[in-house]
Amino acid sequence: MFGTHDILLFIISGLLLNMVPGPDSVLIMARSATQGWRAGSAAALGIGSGTFVHIFAAAVGLSALLATSSTAFAVVKYIGAAYLLYVGISLIRSKKQRINESEKTLAAPPSLSYRRIFMQGFLTNVLNPKVAVFFLAFVPQFISPDSTNKALAFIVLGCIFNFNGMLWCHFLAISSAFASHRVQASETVALWLNRLIGGVFISFGIKLALAERN
Repeated sequence: MFGTHDILLFIISGLLLNMVPGPDSVLIMARSATQGWRAGSAAALGIGSGTFVHIFAAAVGLSALLATSSTAFAVVKYIGAAYLLYVGISLIRSKKQRINESEKTLAAPPSLSYRRIFMQGFLTNVLNPKVAVFFLAFVPQFISPDSTNKALAFIVLGCIFNFNGMLWCHFLAISSAFASHRVQASETVALWLNRLIGGVFISFGIKLALAERN
């Protein structure tokens, strides 16, 4: 179909790969745990949009530049690492906000708009050159050698991968929100959870900065 083969194997492999923890899944869980499943879904949609950028870039050959040019890879890598560090530091520096200054009542850390959460998910994904290299290495294995339109086959497979990934991401968003609601963590615990997740993002940023092209 569309110059592809072994679709079932591709779907199963893609689902397993999407389940591997990374900055995308951590962001979804963080937003769901602190702001509910809608925030987690906003992050997931941003991640999915970023994945589409990688899919179409790979289909037209732009991602090949990241795979072959050490300079291009390094530029995108350091921008992505800097962004992950920025998100991590922002989470660590988060503070409780006052609901009412006269009452001096403390609340949970300030919430982000769904638009901002969407952009966090988008940038976290699209600024990671390892995702582009992954698509170039993984997807072509399921394109038939005699395919008359390999770019179309790549897009079809990429869309299937992204659709399945979105199913997993939204499951992650809903389950994380449900677990957080069941635990009913205090505001102080929520604040330290933000800081813990911030530390995880910083570790991802450092890991990305040290990553090499494979």
